[in-house]
Amino acid sequence: MAMASARPMVNDKKEIFGWAMYDWANSAFSTTVGTVFLGPYLASLAAAAAKSYPDGMARLAGIPIAPDSFLPYCVSLSVGLQVLFLPILGAIADYSHLRKQMMRLFATIGALATIALFIVSGSLWWLGGLLFIIANLAFGAAIVFYNSYLPDIASEDQRDRVSSYGWAMGYLGGGLLLVFNLAFYLLHEKLGVPTGLAIRINLMTAGLWWLGWSFMTWTRLRTRQAARPLPQGETYVRVGFKQLVKTLKEVKNFPETLKYLLAYFLYNDGIQTVIAVSATFAAAPLIRGGIELDQSTLTMIILMIQFVAFFGALFWGKLAKWVGAKRSILISLVIWAGVVTYAYGGMKGESRVLEFWILGACIALVLGGSQAISRSLFAQMIPRGKEAEYYAFYEVSERGTSWIGPLLFGLVNQMFGSLRPAILSLIFFFVMGLIILPFVNVNKAVEDVKEYDNNRV
Repeated sequence: MAMASARPMVNDKKEIFGWAMYDWANSAFSTTVGTVFLGPYLASLAAAAAKSYPDGMARLAGIPIAPDSFLPYCVSLSVGLQVLFLPILGAIADYSHLRKQMMRLFATIGALATIALFIVSGSLWWLGGLLFIIANLAFGAAIVFYNSYLPDIASEDQRDRVSSYGWAMGYLGGGLLLVFNLAFYLLHEKLGVPTGLAIRINLMTAGLWWLGWSFMTWTRLRTRQAARPLPQGETYVRVGFKQLVKTLKEVKNFPETLKYLLAYFLYNDGIQTVIAVSATFAAAPLIRGGIELDQSTLTMIILMIQFVAFFGALFWGKLAKWVGAKRSILISLVIWAGVVTYAYGGMKGESRVLEFWILGACIALVLGGSQAISRSLFAQMIPRGKEAEYYAFYEVSERGTSWIGPLLFGLVNQMFGSLRPAILSLIFFFVMGLIILPFVNVNKAVEDVKEYDNNRV
């Protein structure tokens, strides 16, 4: 009876729905903030601040920054902080059994920081970067605990489907808010609302959406085990470090899992960078190597991507069932490599807007699927009781939290004065994923985990 209360049943439809609703809630941050509005808005504020300098660079603490490289640099810094903090947070969560409470705490911090973006304007462009770093760090922390629930709520044969369902709900929720934001943005002049204020309101709504819908998750997601009290004289931070050190010593038992993590870190870095910089690339003037879309057209394309990605995520769940999880990921990486190659060489003539629509549709088909199947495949390669720790390492390169890709993109853009070679540089990450992933032996990874779990019993 004790075991039954500690480990609730798997494949519970109500709990899976509640779990997926967190993706519905927090995806507003990824779409409205990270993908559509914040990048171009901060770039425009930084560009205005840069007009007083002859080199066209904004200044932050005396450091020259290309206006359209500012947000990619912020993404890199936030993920650098995640590298430091997420593993220890995962270890604390696994030891204390406080995953749900920690998920709720960081989700609230991230949502409040997003709401505070409303005050960013004029010379406060730098504050937008700071608030984004806080929100993105909290976003990543909450996602660690969210992802770690997947092995608990779904059986092994259902994880591809459940993971794809979560991603699909995320695209649907994020897309629905984007509909409202798009309608408001298109009507803001008729309503007498200045453009800057309209964008700030949209940014704020993402935080309100994130915070509000999360309550459905808190009411349906079950705590798996009772909170573990601390030993006398210990703190959670100290115990978390000890737990993390122990895990790092044990990780040698899972060589295939480590190989998979390396492949995932590389190819997902490319995916996340494409997501993070697509709005900047699309909105940049042609002289900077972009394609110069207006904000309304860009938002409509991103909106299309959201809804096509909803069906793409569900399709990739079925594809993984037909051809296997690893093979379905490899197919998606080939498509991603083609996307960045075409983004470099195409979209220069009169039809560039139509071409961007088509390119967006191609991205949408693989966007959620490649990430959803990657998450469920990883769930098979980690030991019981250490889910949050392993998903902390996984999250270091999860959506919107990669750091090498945005840094490389920002540096190449600043060096060449064009976004096109910057976007082409991202093909490296997809090629490396295609090279390493075929050598991952999934069956051996699963056997290693089962052997390790059996030896601990």
